[in-house]
Amino acid sequence: MSSSELLRYLHYLRVERNFSDHTLRAYTHDLNSFCDFIENGNDALSRPPEEKHPPATLAALQKADRNAIRAFLAHLQTSGATARTASRKLAALRSVYLFFQKTGEITENPTLGLRSPKKSHALPEILSISEMTVLLESVDLSTALGRRDLAVLEVLYSCGLRAAELASLCLPDIFWESGTLRVFGKRKKERIVPIGAPALRASRSYLQRRHELGRPEHSTFFVNHRGGPLTTRSIQRIVENQVRKSLPGRRGISPHSLRHSFATHMLDAGADLRVVQEILGHESLSSTQIYTQVSIDRLKEVYSNAHPHA
Repeated sequence: MSSSELLRYLHYLRVERNFSDHTLRAYTHDLNSFCDFIENGNDALSRPPEEKHPPATLAALQKADRNAIRAFLAHLQTSGATARTASRKLAALRSVYLFFQKTGEITENPTLGLRSPKKSHALPEILSISEMTVLLESVDLSTALGRRDLAVLEVLYSCGLRAAELASLCLPDIFWESGTLRVFGKRKKERIVPIGAPALRASRSYLQRRHELGRPEHSTFFVNHRGGPLTTRSIQRIVENQVRKSLPGRRGISPHSLRHSFATHMLDAGADLRVVQEILGHESLSSTQIYTQVSIDRLKEVYSNAHPHA
């Protein structure tokens, strides 16, 4: 996206709405693909993944109407895109049209009245407590990278963090005496969360050898083997590699699965739903309630296996 008008829109999202770099990249891709569709039709959405869409333009946005947006969303769904992806793209369009409607550069908002595709309520993939134990106890602690990997897994599970929140964690964000973390979530919203004793021990053990990883000169807590800040993709690889080694046959486990596991295990143990909501950083309680469904399904499974008249 290179036009000055759309760069102004992205600046607004970054500065005034506190959107993360990840969300800005996603919105940029969504708007580029939509404007490409408006200019070039279905051929635009058939481009190979390695071929980038041309930058979005205000002219293409002005040309589009409600039927064009419906056609765009319909093509996405017939091409195999999930309802979540289509909903995100529609959210990006609603946002950009509202912005330019307020600036007077677009007179009518074609997204008004359009409903987001209905999302499926698939239950999140989680690890059981015994699987989490196997995962954490199988890490090789003989190297600095191994100590880092255990700290990554422990903090993700102990605090229910998103991968991006873990990647942005800095040295001053751990309050050792109080056993808490300062976390910056979506839109840079700050929250304080508790961190368990095992995660604190793993973090201290990692810090003792952090200097071996490229002698980092910045304050980012988790670093790669060269001393640079650990990325969300690297965190994903750490989780996937350790699951592959310790839990062969388990599929679909990601950093977010540890967040799901944290929430489910907390609720299974009787934690209040609003407490879990606060720790996770969910703005809406409905986002947290999906974990109650996970717990109910587990109760049904135990009941069916244990009760003689189930």
